[in-house]
Amino acid sequence: MKIDVATRSVIAHTPAPRKRTFEDFETAARAMREQDERKESIFRQSVDAHKNRDDVLAKKFEEALKKAKESPDTGKPFREFDLD
Repeated sequence: MKIDVATRSVIAHTPAPRKRTFEDFETAARAMREQDERKESIFRQSVDAHKNRDDVLAKKFEEALKKAKESPDTGKPFREFDLD
């Protein structure tokens, strides 16, 4: 880095050499394949979750309905002007 003392500004600089992410082409290719496999796995999990979504939502609704029937709300409903 070269700095002008009088103006205190950078005149020129040389950027640091970039580090190699991978040492050779085979390592880079292996990393790409592993990344593709991971993406595919995540996608398959998402598809499976989406397939079972309707069943899960139906079970949750049935459970909430059963819970609501077992303990009905006996309190008097609130009116807006009662809350002031």
